[in-house]
Amino acid sequence: MNDKTTTLLILRRDDEVLLAMKKRGFGKGRWNGTGGKVDPGETVEQAMVRECQEEIGVTPIKYHKAAEHDFVLNSSLPDEWHMHCHAYLCDEWEGEPVETEEMAPQWFRISEVPYDEMWQDDRFWMPQVFDGKLLRTHFTFDEHDNMLSQDMTVVAEL
Repeated sequence: MNDKTTTLLILRRDDEVLLAMKKRGFGKGRWNGTGGKVDPGETVEQAMVRECQEEIGVTPIKYHKAAEHDFVLNSSLPDEWHMHCHAYLCDEWEGEPVETEEMAPQWFRISEVPYDEMWQDDRFWMPQVFDGKLLRTHFTFDEHDNMLSQDMTVVAEL
């Protein structure tokens, strides 16, 4: 099985969140937060900060864990994978978001997050995170990125 540890970070100001359109690679054509793989020798938080700097030119200063996700490609397939993703919300950062070769950032009102142009799981967990819940989730997908199952637990109210 292809196991990866990854990060996801969403900037938040008042009733808006910053999402970015992925321009290449995994998730291309979808709105998402910044993030990516944790490199060898790197902590999860170091990777989260590095990815945000690389993808939108911003350095997170004040942030908190919002969710831990297990994303799994259907285990009956030969190229199955498992992604353990640490998701954060960031309330304070240095710099202004800029477009890079990887991502094009845009602010959205929380009530207008474009879930139809995102991963299918986002519509289930993001609203709860925006409401101050810390989540532990498990989502299973098929080879076409269609969500097959979901399981979510509220770990705490923040």
